[in-house]
Parts: sequence; C-alpha cells; structure tokens
Amino acid sequence: MWWLELLGDVFEVIAGLFSPSRDNQRRGKKDGRNFMSVVEFEDLPDHSRVWVFGSDTTLDADQTKTLMSTVDPFLQQWKAHGAELTVGRDWRAGRFLTIAVDQSTAGASGCSIDGLFRALKSLESKLGASMVTSGLIFYKDSSGATQSVDRERFTELGARGEIGPQTRVFDTTVTSLAEWRARFELDLKDSWHAKLAKQKQPA
Repeated sequence: MWWLELLGDVFEVIAGLFSPSRDNQRRGKKDGRNFMSVVEFEDLPDHSRVWVFGSDTTLDADQTKTLMSTVDPFLQQWKAHGAELTVGRDWRAGRFLTIAVDQSTAGASGCSIDGLFRALKSLESKLGASMVTSGLIFYKDSSGATQSVDRERFTELGARGEIGPQTRVFDTTVTSLAEWRARFELDLKDSWHAKLAKQKQPA
C-alpha cells in the first residue's frame, strides 16, 4: 500500500540522520581515524616486541620529516597474515627509531618485518643516511653529541681513553619494551659495551 511505502521512506530518512554517511566513513579511513592499531608508544605494555633502528648520521628536521612521512603510513597499515598489528614508535636524538608491537594481540611475522626493513632501506637515497646499517655502536662523545662507529673503532677509542666507564651508550640490541625502558641508554660500565672498550691502563 502507498502509505506503507511512504512510512518506509520516512524511517530510512530518520535512520540516515543518526548514522554516519558513506562519505564520512571514507573520510575517516582517509584521515587515519580508523587505524586503531597505531597507539601512543608510552601506552604499550612492557612485553611488547621491540626493534631499534639507528641512523648512521644525525637527521635534521627535513630528513626526519621525510623519514616519518614513510614510517607513519606504513605502520598504520602494517599487518601480519592479514591481522592488524598494535604498534607504536619512538623517535629521539635525530638518530633512533624504535618500533614496538604488542604481540598479545597479533605478532609481527617474518614477512611483515622484512616489509619494514625494505621501507627503511628504500629511503636511503632520499635521506642521505642509512637506518639499517648493521654492526654500529652508538655513544655520546664528550660534547654530548651522539656518534656511531664500528666495533673496531669503538675498541680503539677505549684503548686511547677517549671513552670511559661514564660514557653514555645506546643498546640497540634490546628486544622487549621492558628492556628498552630499562637500558636503552646507560653508562658504558653498566652495559655489554664495556667488553668492547679496552680501557687505557695507567702507567
């Protein structure tokens, strides 16, 4: 009957007033509000899996912007076997990108980690720096600036007395957020780095 059709049209209009439009839904996806897997780094639990990437040179503001313009969108859509990852990131000292994944919701797979490495590797020509150089040792020099050297050079610095027990070092080998929070930056004497630095002996 005609009045039933009219009543159905009225209900449809009312329902539309109280539900988000398709345009609004698409807009939410576009601006990232629906990417609930990216969370504040500080809110992630201690058991989260961590990967630390250290730049071989200090990045300035423009380089950092270039880096994050790739990293942040990547993390927003980062998945493992089709499952969204609950992930956060930390950037500090113009050098260190730390990615943490709460594996109680979904764990990062080997393929998903490879994708992250490839994304960072692809930025080398734009940055003029590498985020994935292996074997680097990071420390603060006497002026407080962060430096990176290979292990052989680090040992030489220790033998010459240019670094000592109080030298601040960065442990990029940590694998959990609990470890990162406890000992990512600490004195050389309290870190495994002390084994590399052959301290200059007094005459």
